Amino acid sequence: MSDQIDRFEAHDVWVAFSLLTRIPVPVDHERAGTRTAPAAWAFPLVGLILGASAGVLGCALQWLGVPPSMTAAFILLAYVLATGAMHEDGLADCADGFWGGNTVERRLEIMKDSRLGTYGAAALMIFLLARYSGVASLRGWDLVLTLAAVGAASRAMMVSVMYMLEPVRKNGMSASAGQPSVQAVGLALGIGFAACVLLTGFSGIVLFGIMLLAVIPVATTAQRLLGGQTGDILGASQQCAEVAGLAAAIALL
Repeated sequence: MSDQIDRFEAHDVWVAFSLLTRIPVPVDHERAGTRTAPAAWAFPLVGLILGASAGVLGCALQWLGVPPSMTAAFILLAYVLATGAMHEDGLADCADGFWGGNTVERRLEIMKDSRLGTYGAAALMIFLLARYSGVASLRGWDLVLTLAAVGAASRAMMVSVMYMLEPVRKNGMSASAGQPSVQAVGLALGIGFAACVLLTGFSGIVLFGIMLLAVIPVATTAQRLLGGQTGDILGASQQCAEVAGLAAAIALL
């Protein structure tokens, strides 16, 4: 685990956007190369903005009379276009690797393979259906506030997994990024928690707790089967937290 003390910078927000999305931002790529882990505190801000933007898009479509089911499909499309489907890709790779290999080396080899296997396809379809159903169940401002809160908290969970587990590959994206300091993790979780409470009320405490619990099976399975984390593990953690968050938000609302 990292024991460094990070210096937080405003530019970290642009670094986080460049890492988690395909949206063009005014990032200094030379500086960004050394700020990946320290900038992890800003991951929840990226999720907050993505979720709020998707919610506003959904509200506009609902106002125009677009059916909830089609609105949900457009929201998921917007997410995919904005992020390059990197979290979904991580989820699919994890499903293939976890259950498609018998050794650490074989699992990592499968996860690195760009081809989609049966486990990955099944996981991708199930999670997309769950997210679709959750988004389609929300209306009006509930859609905006819930997607913003869940977007922030689910990215905060990625930071916690980055901190808890050592990178498995020595030359992978996760290894090059490094591990965030405890200060960065604390700030990320604080932003995610604040977003849940401020945007969804006191039920946001339960919402945040459920999302935190949702990533524990991913982290423990990664530690047991791989001995640590990769970028795919982080993506799968975000997807699990998002699905759990949507389900909890709908139940609580």
